Amino acid sequence: MSWSMDINSGDIYDIYFPPPDGQGGWRRLENPGQARDVAGLDWEKLDEAFAVMQQQTRNGGLFVVRHGWLAYARWFGKGHPKASPNLASCGKSFTSVAMGILLHEHPEYFPMGLNTRVYNPEYLPAEAFPLKDERKADIKLGELLAFTAGIRGNSPGFVHGKAVELDPIGPDGWPAMTDDIALGLRDYPIRGVMTTTSTLWCAPGEGYSYATASIHIVSIILRRLTGMELQEYLDIKLGRPLGWSRWSFGYKHTEARAHTPGGGGIALQAGDMLRFGYLLLHQGRWQGREVVPAAYVKQATMRSPYNPHYPYSLQFDINDDGHWSGVPKDAFWKRGSGGHVLYVVPSLDLVVWKLGGRDGQYSEQDTGLEPLPEVLRETEERPDWQQTVADGQGARRVLELAVAACL
Repeated sequence: MSWSMDINSGDIYDIYFPPPDGQGGWRRLENPGQARDVAGLDWEKLDEAFAVMQQQTRNGGLFVVRHGWLAYARWFGKGHPKASPNLASCGKSFTSVAMGILLHEHPEYFPMGLNTRVYNPEYLPAEAFPLKDERKADIKLGELLAFTAGIRGNSPGFVHGKAVELDPIGPDGWPAMTDDIALGLRDYPIRGVMTTTSTLWCAPGEGYSYATASIHIVSIILRRLTGMELQEYLDIKLGRPLGWSRWSFGYKHTEARAHTPGGGGIALQAGDMLRFGYLLLHQGRWQGREVVPAAYVKQATMRSPYNPHYPYSLQFDINDDGHWSGVPKDAFWKRGSGGHVLYVVPSLDLVVWKLGGRDGQYSEQDTGLEPLPEVLRETEERPDWQQTVADGQGARRVLELAVAACL
């Protein structure tokens, strides 16, 4: 499926920011000729990327913005421009950006900036103490954001590029976004394996492990300092300025969730994910206003001094070492379980939203949002679908083809 699109009036070289979807939304291009002439995009390459996606995920959509034009939009299965599925770990990048805003607006909260040690009662609840691992007292905010605090997460971890097995591993998914589990007050079994964050797997700063609990702890700090839930803070700082449509957080609607999960589960429509990427493309500025500090956008999307171990910055994958050949080194992206990926390539003035999602990620139970009637009418089931492209392969190939589409 796809939209019928029209070119809006205006100088194509103006710095453009889209109005909210309720006020017309993104300016759009209608056909391959317009995409080539106005946005410098080859639809055939994007069609190839779309075909890869259909083999990777049951549901999805490909939405491409270049030079401020929504130049390509196709979807399949339960995917739809107005669908708001659970975007899983894509939500981690929003937690990072929220903390970046707080750092800028209230520097007094963090006297040493990202170097501030945060495992003390000023930042974490009283029940987190005494610490079961005294090394936690040395954890810096930047290390929590870069997954180098020593918090147990997925195995393997990495130390200066070399894989290291973790035993025990840390929690993942919604358990890692439960305060007492994330803080190490309670261990949790996952698929028959006991996971824990009560002890560190390495000293702070000495290794990288993809640890959902680590970024959830950042949201605990934000909640404690602002007196707001992360969702409320994001609505004020991002949702309203960017003109998001209805949105929510998944996982918080599951049993035992008491707070907005900082490790994932944001549920946004396609146009609003593109707005988020476009905001980052423009160094945090939106319609003449600095919504996110430009300095933090740079810190979050380039190689970080807090992570010399793996090409992952402050909640974005990065390509500065060129490990994804055929992709510019300034590209950055954030993946979420189910095949979701937001890509930004500043040197190509390009934002790509790769919508994915399992069937359950589109449910009200997993998002807190009742599906819109028009979405239900205009989407379809794919009961006989089988995955033939692996998630990692699909994520990389879609970006490679989107880059190749840029003329």
